[in-house]
Amino acid sequence: MCSKDFAAEDNANKKNNTMKTTELELDREVVSAKEWEAARQQLLVKEKELTRARDALAAERRRMPWLTIEKDYTFDGPEGKASLVDLFDGRRQLIIYRAFFEPGVHGWPDHACVGCSMIADHVGHLAHLNARDTTLAFASRSPQTDIKRVKARMGWGRIPWYTITDDFDKDFGVDEWHGHNAFIRDGNRVFRTYFINARGDEAFGTTWSYLDMTALGRQEEWEDSPEGYPQTPPYEWWNWNDDYTDAPPSEGWSAAVERGIQAGQGRRRPGSLRAGVPMKEMVDREAKGEQTMKGGRRKKTRTM
Repeated sequence: MCSKDFAAEDNANKKNNTMKTTELELDREVVSAKEWEAARQQLLVKEKELTRARDALAAERRRMPWLTIEKDYTFDGPEGKASLVDLFDGRRQLIIYRAFFEPGVHGWPDHACVGCSMIADHVGHLAHLNARDTTLAFASRSPQTDIKRVKARMGWGRIPWYTITDDFDKDFGVDEWHGHNAFIRDGNRVFRTYFINARGDEAFGTTWSYLDMTALGRQEEWEDSPEGYPQTPPYEWWNWNDDYTDAPPSEGWSAAVERGIQAGQGRRRPGSLRAGVPMKEMVDREAKGEQTMKGGRRKKTRTM
């Protein structure tokens, strides 16, 4: 999608984000209400175990040691230059999401990276975070003029969005890869407390959670679904919220996905997946807990 006319609101290819009404021939057992509830109760036991495991993991995060931030970082913001302390906006905690919106990223200059855009779409009303003394901000390398324009167009006006001007992205592991960094401050002393990236970022988006509870799931090839379920390659169905159409993925987005997967392999531990591994195998491994790509950079070409 290097070039596209986005002005036509009545684009004939637009669709209403619903599946076409077709008859799905799926081999699923249909049971009585009593049997259905019994099956649900069996899964509920595992869901509660997962909830408790998630709570236990969060408890461990709260006991993580902190890392003192020694360097002074400078950002450009709507009001001019801002320090890392300024990004807290007077609150105790700060979460910074590194979004890929800049020259060299698929979609530039009309859009941010597709995956980063999906994360931005999922940001709720920030008053709730603020009520717990926590600020959320996004950071990219795009100039503020472009950030302001795209925020207005995509409905992201509530998100504080800053321009990275130094080595912040490199120092915090997000120069080639998206991710959320968490910080806490004591006066002007700032500490890094945690970092989440790769598929961990899915927890911040409701689309994946909603799809995971449906009968058909995410409908991606890596999923363990019954025979005959509709499935497509992962990532490629993602799109900007103003550009879902019946058309297949553009060559630009498909190429960005592949480049990002290759860039993601470059960040792996020695002995992990070899270069050139097929996308399906990559995502199969990722589903089992190994890191893969939702975005990254290869030379001068970046995706989320």
